[in-house]
Amino acid sequence: MTEQSALLLRKQLAELNKNPVEGFSAGLIDDDDIYKWEVFIIGPQDTLFEGGFFKAYLTFPFDYPLRPPKMKFITEIWHPNVAKNGDVCISILHEPGEDKFGYEKPEERWLPIHTVETIMISVISMLADPNSDSPANVDAAKEWREDPNGEFKRKVARCVRKSQEMAFD
Repeated sequence: MTEQSALLLRKQLAELNKNPVEGFSAGLIDDDDIYKWEVFIIGPQDTLFEGGFFKAYLTFPFDYPLRPPKMKFITEIWHPNVAKNGDVCISILHEPGEDKFGYEKPEERWLPIHTVETIMISVISMLADPNSDSPANVDAAKEWREDPNGEFKRKVARCVRKSQEMAFD
């Protein structure tokens, strides 16, 4: 499967380079490793994340697309669906099949038809519309539910400012 997955990832990278998608850019961390990508997400307009430049890594398994990649923000981000260590927790990045907790339907989880583009569009959508019912960051979820325009907004604004400083250094 390794050779097939590498070929598929090269094809997806070439397609993104040829036809960039608004809201993010993607490339390899190391030109010799097709399984480790670096992505930059532009904070979506009309959200608290607007104006931010968030760096993340996508790490693909050798049996991709049968299993999902892992995604981790490198730039600090305050969000209910991003763990404090940067790990992204959204349905399409969860292993395929039944959810042992019964929260997600199988069709909401990873499917081999997903691509880097569909993953990134889902992450951008997640930034705009957090799911506080299944949080990776309980503190952020609590602030989002109880006072989205208070402490949550202040912490996100700080992350956006820091992301801008890092992007322009």
